Order: sequence, then structure tokens, then C-alpha cells
Amino acid sequence: MLTTKLITLLISLKAILCSCHYEKRNSNFEGGNRDYKVTKVGELPKRVGESSGLAADSGGAVLWTHNDGGSPPELFAVSRKGELRQTVRLQNAVNSDWEDLARDPQGNLYVGDFGNNGNRRPDLAIYRVHPARPQQVDKITFRYEDQTEFPPPPEERNFDCEAFFWHADSLYLFSKNRGNNQVKMYVLPAQPGDYTARVRGTVKLKAMITAADINPSGTQLALLSYGKVLVFQVKDPNNLLAEPYQCVKLARSQAEALAYVNDTDFVITNEAGKMYLVRRK
Repeated sequence: MLTTKLITLLISLKAILCSCHYEKRNSNFEGGNRDYKVTKVGELPKRVGESSGLAADSGGAVLWTHNDGGSPPELFAVSRKGELRQTVRLQNAVNSDWEDLARDPQGNLYVGDFGNNGNRRPDLAIYRVHPARPQQVDKITFRYEDQTEFPPPPEERNFDCEAFFWHADSLYLFSKNRGNNQVKMYVLPAQPGDYTARVRGTVKLKAMITAADINPSGTQLALLSYGKVLVFQVKDPNNLLAEPYQCVKLARSQAEALAYVNDTDFVITNEAGKMYLVRRK
């Protein structure tokens, strides 16, 4: 119990001390708080005790979420106010360390079972399921092309992941780097099979990324960290991280999940169960 409280305190302090100075200085981000308004819009049901992933349904009125690792393999559909609409239990799936959700235009949900705090896991996986067919669960297994040790030395432990999204028939994963300030973007096919995740971009961020999403038109993406959101404009389909745009400082709490609900606005949830709308003014 003491250890859990200490970890929570350290994360809260990290969020409090978080700023956008590093990103402005090293990666050409602009300050974004003048352009966004953050409003609390709801609270998740108690059954979702630790929301770790988020994906918006078509139109953004319904959001899918799940609990963190060790929980039952369940997905929850909630309203924008946090009202529980549906519970789906995945068949033949295990929540080893679920960390994020993604959705494709056909309504398939992708569940990222790739939490890897110790950089020791050789069994990284993503489940694909349609909520209308929870008994039919496909599986994507993968490894990182640049990881050769399990675990590597402490200064090279950059193979944890808590963030991804679906885009143009591929899955884009973002590393939660602990060894340096270089966040890597990996790409995988969004089809069942066994793959090697390839690096397709990097960006300097003094931030451990906990969620990611791309807007419906594919023109903007957002990376969530403790206490801030990093927004990119997407102009080059071959290099999604080429155009850093704005850094938006958030309230002082641990934010774990993010999903666009339209082309400019996104919803964020935290581990306290609160839901926030970050709206472009």
C-alpha cells in the first residue's frame, strides 16, 4: 500500500513540475493553452477503476475504454459524460498489461497488450475485435526491431509502450522512453499475424507518452503525457512527426487516455476516473 501511494505521489509531482519548455526549445512546439479550453465533462463508472485506453466511436458520442493490466479482459462503452452503455468481454484474451485502444473505420477495436515497464516482455500483442462479435478475437504479435536484450541496460530501456492509433491500414506505436528524451514511432500492419515493429520516426520530448490518437481526417495527431498534450500537424503521410505544432499544459493529475471526438477536440481520462474535454476555441 505504501509503495502504491508513493508511486502515485511521484507521478503527481511529475505532472506538477511538467512544462512545455523543453519541447518549445528542442522540437519547435508553440504554446497552445491560449487556443484550447479544458472542461471536466463527466466521471467514469466505478467498474472502470483505472481507465488506461480510449477510442471514440464514429461521431465521437460514444467512447470505448478498459482497465489497466491484471483486470478482466473487458471493454466498456461510455457516453461523453461517463455513463456506462455497454460491456463487452473478449473471448480467448488476457489482460496482461492493456495500455491503449485504437479503432478503424470498420468499427474494429484494437487493444494494446504491450505494457512493458521492465522492458522484459517477449510476448507483446494487440487484440483486434468488433464489439458486435466479441467471440471472434484476432491477435497481432510483434517485437521491436531495435531491441536485442530483455531487459537492456537501464539507460537503454526505451521499449515500453502505452500509446498507439490506427491510420491508413497500419498501427502506429509510440515508445515511453525512460533512458533518453527521444520518443520513437513504430509501425505495424493492422492485420493478424506476427511482425517486427519498424521505427518510422522520432521526436525529442521530455515526456513519457501515455496515449496517442489521430483525428478523423488524418490531419492532426496528439500525444498525451503527464501534464501535457503534444499536438502535431500531419502534412507528410510518410513522416507523421515532421510538424510539431502545439504543447498544451494540463491540470495536475495523471492522464492516461486520449481520443479525438472530431477534427479539433479530444477527450482525456485520468486514473481518478475523471473525463475532460479539450476543446479548440
